[in-house]
Amino acid sequence: MKRYRKPIQYVVLFLVLLIGGYAVGHSLFASSAVLKAGDQPPEFKLLALDGTVHESAEYAGQPLILNFWGTFCPPCRDEMPALQNVYEKWKDRGVQLVGINLSEDKLSVESFARQVGAHFPILLDRNRQTEKRFGLKQYPTTFFVYPSGKIEDIVIGGPLTEQQIEAHILKITGNGR
Repeated sequence: MKRYRKPIQYVVLFLVLLIGGYAVGHSLFASSAVLKAGDQPPEFKLLALDGTVHESAEYAGQPLILNFWGTFCPPCRDEMPALQNVYEKWKDRGVQLVGINLSEDKLSVESFARQVGAHFPILLDRNRQTEKRFGLKQYPTTFFVYPSGKIEDIVIGGPLTEQQIEAHILKITGNGR
């Protein structure tokens, strides 16, 4: 039995290196779509905090703001009041604002939304598939989308101010040209 120990160790080491090398190579060289202005955002279908299902198709033909965020992210938390204020100001003028939380549990997200007074639709990306399809690398990330469905701009990082958000709203509503 002892004489087989070394060859078995070499085989195990080889398999570990092979699998590890594949995993590292796959993560480094995998091509994830990087979205840019002018692109069409990926479709999504996600559960909201209120239990309803929202999908991208329901926002077709409307100016749309998609804000990807997490309670673990200080700039995300800091920009919530600005997002809520903008939502209140523009919701009756056809501008849609949707927050997409990045895989946190519903109770934590509900508690945070209640604490900061966020009343715009918040969707839960439980399995992070939507995050992956949008190619997110940093939080918060906010997509401003024209009614035509094309991305006007993508703002990575934050926090965004009300004035910054409204400057994008003017563009996606056609009032800022």
